[in-house]
Amino acid sequence: MAGGIKMGFMRLMQNLQDPQHVARFQRLCGVRGVEARDRLSNGASCVGHGYNVSQNGGGDGIRRRAPEIETDREKRNNGVADDCARDERRVDGSEQDSARGSTVKPMRRNSLTGDVGQEFLVENKLLFYLFMLGTELGNELFYICFFPNFMWNVDAFVSRRLVVVWVWVMYLGQCTKDVIRRPRPASPPVVKVEMFYNSEYSMPSTHAMSGTAIPLSLFLITYGRWEYPLLLGVSLAIGWCVVVCLSRIYMGMHSILDVIVGFLYSLLILLIFGPALDTIDTFNQTHPYAPVLIVSLHLGLGLFSFTLDTWSTSRGDTAQILGSGAGIALASHLNHRLGLLSDPPVSMLPLQPPAFTLSMIGLCALRFLLGVIILLVTRAVMKALTIPLVCWVFGIPSNDVRKARQHMEVELPYRYIVYGTVGFNSLFLVPFVFAHIGLL
Repeated sequence: MAGGIKMGFMRLMQNLQDPQHVARFQRLCGVRGVEARDRLSNGASCVGHGYNVSQNGGGDGIRRRAPEIETDREKRNNGVADDCARDERRVDGSEQDSARGSTVKPMRRNSLTGDVGQEFLVENKLLFYLFMLGTELGNELFYICFFPNFMWNVDAFVSRRLVVVWVWVMYLGQCTKDVIRRPRPASPPVVKVEMFYNSEYSMPSTHAMSGTAIPLSLFLITYGRWEYPLLLGVSLAIGWCVVVCLSRIYMGMHSILDVIVGFLYSLLILLIFGPALDTIDTFNQTHPYAPVLIVSLHLGLGLFSFTLDTWSTSRGDTAQILGSGAGIALASHLNHRLGLLSDPPVSMLPLQPPAFTLSMIGLCALRFLLGVIILLVTRAVMKALTIPLVCWVFGIPSNDVRKARQHMEVELPYRYIVYGTVGFNSLFLVPFVFAHIGLL
């Protein structure tokens, strides 16, 4: 009985990992690779299923060839044969297909290989832009805008706790990827709509983890602290989570199983660390030894995560997240001492959302624009100073910055210093400037 349940569970896991499900979802949403169709229209055939994986940026990529890929080759070849048969039936209507959609290149090239990926056909632009938005909700540009803006214009109390959740979820997710070492969905049959993270391992989906943890934590922390309808908060959290999770399948970056594991893993982390948020935030703000422990803890976690088999964007992202979290935690300690962005007294809770007037919207927009400019300038200046300095210290050539950053000796201090400074400035320098020019 137990053996039958175990076998059934393993078959379910293998089924959810099948890249054919990802390819079917992409076709359902109007995404199709153009390579097979173009070859057929030029007189080529699908004999041998000769897709060029190196050209289209296969999920297993140049970085790894895991054993799981080889054992699934026959299954993929059968799936490719089905795709070729479908493409043959579409050849006569290929011009109509092109008229209904537009051919585009993947989002951002792979930062490890420089691979720009395979062109693909988008037949549903609404879904394309929706899932582009969903995947951006887990990228650096969103984080550098969302967390600071929440600090400056909404509630620093909530933002500090969200950052703690984000750091733990992303750190554990990235480390787990490099322990499990599951490859990205195979291409073909999957179309790589995004290429930037293609060299990383796949399980769990850290986009799904952050897309679950951030909106859920936002709801749990703000509900009762701020007055707003319960249905609004629940709807926003669910919608955010669903769009981010589905976007990773749409982009061809994750299997269904990767997304489910990321979702459940995020819930488990919240269940464990959620009750400790108040304790962690209070310690960061008030304990006299908090700065020493913050730096030591984040640096130690980063050193542990840097024991990877080879370089990928995962290692740099982990250091970047830890550096940002350390900088924000240090700033919260200094802010508490100086009284910057102080939390409202408990007697004022629950807080009432302010009336939306033109002056209030203009003030928030001014804070956001000025603050983001300061952070972007901070990042650019610190990058320009830190990378050559670290390369000089460790005797690593800095003429090729991309290769230099792949050395652990460069990447660890570079990411920590740059993004630690960005995080620190977001919660200290920017509010300090606002206070002195009358924007607080």
